[in-house]
Amino acid sequence: MFPTPIEKTSRSWQLTYQSLLPVALIVWLLPLIAVATFSIKPETDFAQGNYWGLPSSFELFTNYGKVFFESDMKRYMLNSVLITVPTVIGAVALSCMTGFALGIYRFRGNLAIFFLFIAGNFVPFQILMVPVRDLTVSMGLYDTKIGLILFHVAFQTGFCTLFMRNFIRALPYELIEAARVEGIAEWRIFWFVVVPLMKPAIAALSVLIFTFIWNDYFWAVVLTQGPDAQPVTAGITSFNSQFRAAYHLMSAGSIVAALPPVIMFFIMQRHFIAGLTLGAVK
Repeated sequence: MFPTPIEKTSRSWQLTYQSLLPVALIVWLLPLIAVATFSIKPETDFAQGNYWGLPSSFELFTNYGKVFFESDMKRYMLNSVLITVPTVIGAVALSCMTGFALGIYRFRGNLAIFFLFIAGNFVPFQILMVPVRDLTVSMGLYDTKIGLILFHVAFQTGFCTLFMRNFIRALPYELIEAARVEGIAEWRIFWFVVVPLMKPAIAALSVLIFTFIWNDYFWAVVLTQGPDAQPVTAGITSFNSQFRAAYHLMSAGSIVAALPPVIMFFIMQRHFIAGLTLGAVK
């Protein structure tokens, strides 16, 4: 039923696995390697078709200097921070409360409400483009950071609730019963008993949602325009002009935009893995 561990397979298969693994890794990293290479090339290399060869000149400081000091990249990065951080806080906070309610309390319609949260994750987000945009325009939230934050919180809460509810259901219910016997109020049970036990799940979910929101491009283009509210994923396209595409600057901007999620993952790596694996082995 489960795959055989590689250590228990034949020697020939182990050698095949060890040979193919670096190849698969290179193929997987090839797009990132290409973007990193493009970011240090001069613009003339693209006009001459030098896509995969060595750079004709090393333009690391020139390209990244233009990205940082001759564009609105700093403003786009700030917009991404102002959009992503409140979204993570809002979605995780709401999901903790909804997960507690759906995971602890037994009431009629509990499962139906839980299925509603799950069902939203199966709706293709492309079909929501027109109604969501019209809704933000009618509410005066189009091309604002607040509008993008509210949409992301609403859209991510379903997945977060699924994650938190299942995590809370795995906690010892005897702790809740013992607290109730002591006469502790429900909100104090949630805050002082359940939330401390949820810290690994909160850390793991925060990293996931941070990555999802920071890397979002679709809704950033649909719901914003211009440097006042656009996050960095959409702002990178500002390097293109009407008659040419500045691939070297877009590549440099993409590398800069990819750094915050990578840094956050490595900072929170221990908590992230603990949150995903907690309860896997009892």
